[in-house]
Amino acid sequence: MELLLAIIVGLLYASGIYMMLRRSLVKLIIGLILLGNGANILIFLLGRIVKGKPPIIEDSAKVLTDIYADPVPQALILTAIVISFGLQAFAIILVKRAYKVVGTDDLDQMNATDEDL
Repeated sequence: MELLLAIIVGLLYASGIYMMLRRSLVKLIIGLILLGNGANILIFLLGRIVKGKPPIIEDSAKVLTDIYADPVPQALILTAIVISFGLQAFAIILVKRAYKVVGTDDLDQMNATDEDL
């Protein structure tokens, strides 16, 4: 399972970077989304996958002997999801506004100054 998730993380990173290198702003946003999802799965993978075990340690236990789920990566992923959702919403509105003003989503055409037109 961990090997499959590591391969998925690699594919998400590769496709996200590829999409970010394109000239379209829409593809740039899709690349950011893919990179964010890859980072979330990577954090989840680094926290070790433990199926069916709660992140709770009994009060009577002085030394932890049983396998438990680490709650820190899960909290980091939840925070990253909220932040990435806000960033994506802002970027989508910004691209929509830029498309209305300029009339294109190609970065090369947006880079032209008024003197070039």
